Amino acid sequence: MSGSLRLAVPAVLRISAFVMTGVALLAMTAVLAAAASLVAGSGSLGAGAATTPRCTTAGHSVLHNLSAGTIVSVAVGGLPASCGNATLEVTVNNGLVSASGSSVVPAGGGSVTVTLVGAPAVVGAVQTDLILIGP
Repeated sequence: MSGSLRLAVPAVLRISAFVMTGVALLAMTAVLAAAASLVAGSGSLGAGAATTPRCTTAGHSVLHNLSAGTIVSVAVGGLPASCGNATLEVTVNNGLVSASGSSVVPAGGGSVTVTLVGAPAVVGAVQTDLILIGP
């Protein structure tokens, strides 16, 4: 009896290997059939460029307003009337904490104070980014 069991186990393994190979072939056939039904178009890929108008290319004054060793707001001056009604976004990063805020530039330009959400501590160096969106 033990001899017939020894022969039966390899036979079962061979049969299951054969079945698994058949399943794999069917799956590959299904994938190839699905790929064959895809339509290849003759579209093209392109690139373009557009100039972005700017309300100013001039320099601005930037002043960090401090309270208890932290930067609570940023005053930006020297904004021309052409930037009027634009949104000024300011982000201050001290390497550990980043804080940001936004404010609308007055119609006649001038200066804007942007209050920051979060207050990064004053350290040896901070990065201040300004973005004008609009008008």
